[in-house]
Amino acid sequence: MRLPRVGEKAGFQISKKLKPCGDQPKAIEELTAGLDDGLRSQTLLGATGTGKTFTIAHVIQNAQRPTLVIAHNKTLVAQLANELRELFPENAVHYFVSYYDYYQPEAYIPQTDTYIEKDSSINDEIDRLRHAATSALFERRDVIIVASVSCIYGLGSPASYHDMSITLRKGEEWDRDEVMRSMVALQYARNEIGFERGTFRARGDTLEIIPAYEERVVRIEFFDDEIDRITIADPITGHPIHQEDEITIYPASHFITPAEQRKRAIEAIEEELEERLEQLRRSGRLLEAQRLEQRTRYDIEMLQEMGYCTGIENYSRHLDGRKEGQPPSVLIDYFPSDFLLVVDESHQTIPQVRGMYHGDRSRKETLVEY
Repeated sequence: MRLPRVGEKAGFQISKKLKPCGDQPKAIEELTAGLDDGLRSQTLLGATGTGKTFTIAHVIQNAQRPTLVIAHNKTLVAQLANELRELFPENAVHYFVSYYDYYQPEAYIPQTDTYIEKDSSINDEIDRLRHAATSALFERRDVIIVASVSCIYGLGSPASYHDMSITLRKGEEWDRDEVMRSMVALQYARNEIGFERGTFRARGDTLEIIPAYEERVVRIEFFDDEIDRITIADPITGHPIHQEDEITIYPASHFITPAEQRKRAIEAIEEELEERLEQLRRSGRLLEAQRLEQRTRYDIEMLQEMGYCTGIENYSRHLDGRKEGQPPSVLIDYFPSDFLLVVDESHQTIPQVRGMYHGDRSRKETLVEY
């Protein structure tokens, strides 16, 4: 698999059926000139219905850079994604929002000594769309991702996500069992009956996988220890759709860590735990120390046995090998360095980003304290 290079022409091409008119050509020219001159930020003002999205689409086409569009609610994100798909029918336009149907974050209210455990319900289809968005950034340059403010939350290391992916080519020597072990390492589950996204199954010399970001089946047929055929198939009928010479399978979770790195992370978590427990006991806060030790020991055991745990994002600093105070990886870190950022309705979106960041930080500071 050839990685797209920074500065390489993306290949954006707007549908030729529509042409700019009115003030749009002037706005497109000035915004494009600003990008060429290296301006850090520019503002496009226009009343509702004046074609701001169409204008920005032409700027994206002129800039030829991967683009992140941020909007302040899911409805607007869906609307923008659909509009941009119509404008760029040959390019990759993806939708990235929070995958929770219901989310109760972990919290503690010290005034009433009330601990609220994390509870959530994940929307499987939105999770697939998130994986489709991040995997596309490693495969091509002509990518537009339309996201809500959930893109500011931790997502796992893009380096680990890419490095742990496996590329299979027709004619290569691969042992079928070795590929299956690789699938387990990528947090795919073997399931011969409930075949769904993020699972794989083996039938003789044939291995079938439904990647975390796909709706279709990847069928890999082996002849002895050689990949004989790679087929994309319909998940319902099993009928082949087309054949591929090469396929890359990305992890089933964004929070993925190689085994050796996970081992080092567990050691660092245990070391920090002992330091924190000593601080709490020295100040006479025995209840807080007991809470912290019980929760963290359980999470460490889950990481050792399963490779993941509930609330794994709480340990992302150690899993990524970051220093104290370094920010976690977010969706922006999956983009190449020359990407274009578009903030829709910035008068609402930017205050919302600030509010959600500070609200999340306040909740976590209380959890750390108690």
